[in-house]
Amino acid sequence: MADKTYPKKIYHWIEDREIESSPGDFIPKINPADGRLLSQITRGNEKDVDNAVSQAEKKLTEWKNTPIISRANILRQASILLQKKRDEIAQIVHLETGKSVKDALAETDGAAELGFFYAGEGRRFYGKVTSSAMPDRSAMIIRKPVGVCALIIPFNTPIANVAWKSFPSLLCGNTVILKASSDTPYTPVWFAKILKEAGLPEGIFSVLQGKGVEVGNALLEDERINLVSFTGSEETGRLIAQKVSSRFVKLSLELGGKNPFVVCDDADLDKASDFAISSAFSNAGQRCASASRIVVFSSIYEKFKKMLIEKAKNLKVGISDSDNLGPVINEKQLNKILTALQQAKKEGVKILIGGYRLTEGKFKKGFFISPTILENVTVKSDIYDCELFGPVTSLHKVRDFKEAVALANNSSYGLTSAIHTNNNNRIQEFIKNIQAGVVSVNGPTYGSEPHLPFGGVKQSGNGTREPGIEALDFYSDMQTVYVKHDPSAV
Repeated sequence: MADKTYPKKIYHWIEDREIESSPGDFIPKINPADGRLLSQITRGNEKDVDNAVSQAEKKLTEWKNTPIISRANILRQASILLQKKRDEIAQIVHLETGKSVKDALAETDGAAELGFFYAGEGRRFYGKVTSSAMPDRSAMIIRKPVGVCALIIPFNTPIANVAWKSFPSLLCGNTVILKASSDTPYTPVWFAKILKEAGLPEGIFSVLQGKGVEVGNALLEDERINLVSFTGSEETGRLIAQKVSSRFVKLSLELGGKNPFVVCDDADLDKASDFAISSAFSNAGQRCASASRIVVFSSIYEKFKKMLIEKAKNLKVGISDSDNLGPVINEKQLNKILTALQQAKKEGVKILIGGYRLTEGKFKKGFFISPTILENVTVKSDIYDCELFGPVTSLHKVRDFKEAVALANNSSYGLTSAIHTNNNNRIQEFIKNIQAGVVSVNGPTYGSEPHLPFGGVKQSGNGTREPGIEALDFYSDMQTVYVKHDPSAV
């Protein structure tokens, strides 16, 4: 099935076709589930970037002058094709990430729903009409395309990540160059083929492969790029911001998280522990919205800890639909997590469960880590505010609600959060005081929806939001229009 589904070599997508870089260098793509070579990725360079940007610039006028309803209809058709071919892309995502086909199908369905949402927004695409203080003058605000957009995506939810940025950008009349993650290189190429089949004109959407320091930097340094949208690590986000800030490029950064999951003494502990497990370990903990800090009232701490450990023990690791979590994405990430755990132990952190690489049987060559729960992590621990991006979470004991909120806010990040309580006063105070872009009450820390904005505060981003209608504010420029008329000339 892998031979039929996944190509042996992966190329750029430029001018509506797959193009190999010259001189023909390739980067290996390893299957995280078994450590074997899955494919070879063409190694992009400055010439490839120039080619893609030139095409995007050349086609911009044609695309932005295409009626928005026509653009929306293409997005709708692409979403229909996503639904029809969901099994095909789910297999690709499964092979690239090691997540189960079941999870990949759910991700694909979410990507299609995002497309339908933005296709619907094409029928509205609201500007604003308002009054003027001047006589015989009307005033309005209209949306206009920004221009050539560079979209840089992570690996963790590949088809959702592509849809998340591509759909609103295209709807607004921009041309798009998407830098693929080298861990999930074929998903955006497959998506590009879907867009072509849906009727997207040639040159509007390109995909670049290669290393970030080579292709990514060349893309960011190209003065024809008008907008950059990046999802990934705080470290890379800072570098991108520094690189493009002097040109005042429109920039969206959705960065890391160290998200708190607060359990109060009146919570439904069974439900809370279920949501804590899924928040910490689903997708192998490779979510910017994962619950990496579980904050529990002292009066229920021991009971909740026992429940959490028992449920973690029952998690199944593997790549089948009956498993709960798969591998981390590559060996470098695996070693980063294991090194951080070893350092944490030296600092006095206690590993309650897990903390090691799975190497027996089917796990022998893959990048699997046992679900890990830590204790005795203090705010001074190196691991406390470090986003590991893996199946690792820590338990923290607090005396009361006030201390819980204080600890929850004691992070350089502020992406998502959750609180479990049946006390409405606590709910309202948590919403008011938590420093996070997303709050979940009696639910998980993850689970964004297409029509709602997602993003964080502090070091979790630069204040922009995707998706929702808020994304349209980022992917379009606002133009204020005044129209003066002469009543005597009627």
